Amino acid sequence: MNYSYLFVPGDRPERFDRAIASGAHAIVIDLEDAVQPHAKDTARSNIAVWLKNGGKAVVRINGSDTPWHNDDISLLASPGIRAVMLPKAEDPKTVAAFISALPAPLPVIALIETARGLWNIENIVGIKGITQLGFGSVDFQLDTGIEDENDGLLYARSQIVLASAMAELAKPLDGVTVDLGNMHRLERDTTRARGLGFGGKMCIHPSQVQTVNQGLAPTPETIAWAERVVNAADKTDIKGAIRLDGKMIDRPVIERARLLLKVEVRAQSFPKPD
Repeated sequence: MNYSYLFVPGDRPERFDRAIASGAHAIVIDLEDAVQPHAKDTARSNIAVWLKNGGKAVVRINGSDTPWHNDDISLLASPGIRAVMLPKAEDPKTVAAFISALPAPLPVIALIETARGLWNIENIVGIKGITQLGFGSVDFQLDTGIEDENDGLLYARSQIVLASAMAELAKPLDGVTVDLGNMHRLERDTTRARGLGFGGKMCIHPSQVQTVNQGLAPTPETIAWAERVVNAADKTDIKGAIRLDGKMIDRPVIERARLLLKVEVRAQSFPKPD
């Protein structure tokens, strides 16, 4: 499981390696919001050179309704691209056409950032090639006029998690926390994301990475509990519930414990930043 996705502007190549060194599980080199129109071509060239020299990253491209979209697609033939992040995924036909136009198969992270995108989410997750959803919460608020960042966005967040589960996609990514100086807020947002079923969170500054990683990773106490559950289940031939620590543990809980341990093993196998 990749917990933290750190954005870095495509026109700031001096930050690419520093982003990797932050401990983020994935860096997202941005060609969209973080890059001004006059710098799009330069940013694209920066990314191509860095990838050619061995860099690896997710790339967020510009939307299909922009003049830079086709050139961005050409960049996606470069080596080292771990996934492509598609902004404002809202029209299933447009999303499917984008995936068909890719120069090579790539995992696609579709960002739900508009009311229309959320409305069409059931059809979007069914498109072959979509591997994960992300919640563009800031743009979603702008599009819908929702001012409340907490309960006001609960429905959207829950829909994204449920749609991901129904389509058997990777757990989705929650949106960014824009208040860079408020670590308490970041901790609270990360705890909420985990509680709602998100598997990762997007970050906009290296200082956010450690808090997100710690907040989304299972705690040592949770890992110990899962190990006890699995060990107890493996020691019995009973197919129904088992008794552990004075509680009845049935099959769904046992499977949740197994899944948690599997995710933790994958997390420990991440390559360390250089």
